[in-house]
Amino acid sequence: MIIFVFIAICFYLYAVFKLFTKKGVFKKNKKIIFSKRNLNNWMNLTKKERYNLLKKDSASYLDKRKVLLEKIRKEYQSISKKDNKKN
Repeated sequence: MIIFVFIAICFYLYAVFKLFTKKGVFKKNKKIIFSKRNLNNWMNLTKKERYNLLKKDSASYLDKRKVLLEKIRKEYQSISKKDNKKN
């Protein structure tokens, strides 16, 4: 009886493990930067993985752009204040 329960538990754990690997729970996070050298790696990714990487890149680009625009605005304001003081 104990052997039967042990075998049943092993089959159950095996089925759960297969289910998790299919859903990608145990996948490693891949960091891929697009370039000519790794084009094949990029194309081997799934559509969802490519979409998520592009979304992250887009968000980081947007953040960098916002910071740069703030710096430009502050610099322009300081220049315009200096010009007003001179006149």
